[in-house]
Amino acid sequence: MSRQELVLQELKKNGKRITGQRKIILDIILQQDWENCKDIYYEALKKDSSIGIATVYRMLDTLEEIGILEKRCSYCVNQEKFLACREKEKNK
Repeated sequence: MSRQELVLQELKKNGKRITGQRKIILDIILQQDWENCKDIYYEALKKDSSIGIATVYRMLDTLEEIGILEKRCSYCVNQEKFLACREKEKNK
């Protein structure tokens, strides 16, 4: 299962809606660690000009809330959470 599929599964498990814009933002976030929200937003605009910065902030907050992202000096994927999700999938 890909990283994006694991995150989408966690979002669903936590009762979060999966929209096209959220998928775009998630794809961008998973590409690399980001310094700030605006960089993610500008990258998202290249793929969908209707994405607003508030949507990006909400997605980042949601990913932090479910433990996928950690806010440090930059946004980075919580590798421990991915490993735990992957193990759960293997044990099913």
